[in-house]
Amino acid sequence: MLGLSSCSSDGAQKHNKGVYMLVDTSGTYTHELKKAQQIINYILSQLESGDSFVVASIDTGSFSEKDIIAKATFSDRPSKANQQKRAFVKVVDNYVKHVKSSPYTDITGGILQATEFLNEKDTASKTILIFSDLKEELKKGYMRDIPLQLQGYKVVALNVTKLRSDNVDPRKYMARLKEWKEKVEKGGGEWEVINDLERLDKLLKQ
Repeated sequence: MLGLSSCSSDGAQKHNKGVYMLVDTSGTYTHELKKAQQIINYILSQLESGDSFVVASIDTGSFSEKDIIAKATFSDRPSKANQQKRAFVKVVDNYVKHVKSSPYTDITGGILQATEFLNEKDTASKTILIFSDLKEELKKGYMRDIPLQLQGYKVVALNVTKLRSDNVDPRKYMARLKEWKEKVEKGGGEWEVINDLERLDKLLKQ
């Protein structure tokens, strides 16, 4: 895990962004991680001094800091911020090379961990990115029937690939999208789906 942080001289960040990206590592979805790297590199190019960025995996039990792959709050010194970004890319690249597929997908736990982190950072804008097929599969005994608190959050589902079963019955794919949209909006958040990676310029727009 990589942890890099900085703070402004007056201790306040009125326009800073907080971005928390959840990356699905279940089943064959690990084959999609090259696309995740493209997204991560794009986000890094858009973030500025005082902005915070976290990339974390979604696996068996994701309501945990142990799933954080890399995190940084970027320095107000451009040379230092560029160093942080290069280090961030290096850590993510190493993770992707050695990642092991998870049998479970705790998306809800990942969102709960993301809100805990971003609420503590108290950034001006808060964005949660979910790089996943959105099929949640929990290990026996894990309880995730918890209302999400997402007031002030934008939640963006990325690269929502269709499963083999979705080709047989497309209603399953549409139902997953509808279910997550309802969960997010019920929690007071804004929901968006971006499957076309050519539209990444919309990611951080509030």
